[in-house]
Amino acid sequence: MHHKTAESHAHGEAPPTAGRTIRSWARFYDAASWLLSFGRAPAIKKMIVEMAAAVPGEAVLDVGCGTGSLAIALKAEAGATGEVHGIDASPEMIEQARRKAARAGVDAGFEVALIEEMPFTDARFDLVVSSFMLHHLPDDVKRRGLMEVQRVLKPGGRLLAVDFGETGTSLIGHLLSVLGHGHGQASLEALMPVMEDVGFVEAEVGRTRYRSIAFLRGKAPA
Repeated sequence: MHHKTAESHAHGEAPPTAGRTIRSWARFYDAASWLLSFGRAPAIKKMIVEMAAAVPGEAVLDVGCGTGSLAIALKAEAGATGEVHGIDASPEMIEQARRKAARAGVDAGFEVALIEEMPFTDARFDLVVSSFMLHHLPDDVKRRGLMEVQRVLKPGGRLLAVDFGETGTSLIGHLLSVLGHGHGQASLEALMPVMEDVGFVEAEVGRTRYRSIAFLRGKAPA
């Protein structure tokens, strides 16, 4: 079923989802992110890579990969013996990611797919990352997505999600809402009981050095 879904959306069709999908201006997303983050987008990406702590030889998945910048950076950490895949609900984002990887000479795979219905076998990845994507999803899709993440993680595999915290009180949060990121909170704190309910262990939530950005992480049971 998953492979059929991926194939059916290989030619510009977006898979149906209750989450928000950025499509029409995907080719401008990187420039807009740089401007609206006051040029901090590269530093934020570097921070996420450091927090993810991928090591050579690992299999890594970037869920909601957008234009592929984070996945490409993670491939450098996973090395030639590792592998990196990125999925996004937006065909336009995946097109940009594939072009970017090709220009950079980076061997990373990108495909149109949903967090709530991923085209991967069980216990496939050592590490799953998600950046600024969970707030696009309604609560029921977040739950289903976390269940899928745990399914594709190897025993003891890691999840790192980075998203906006209390964006409603910060200037950068208001500006980033222009990018289609919505308003309010990503409610990562509210996902802690969901993480535990679907079986993650060692779940924790906290703030990064950027006041408006929070993280959530946990592990699949060993």
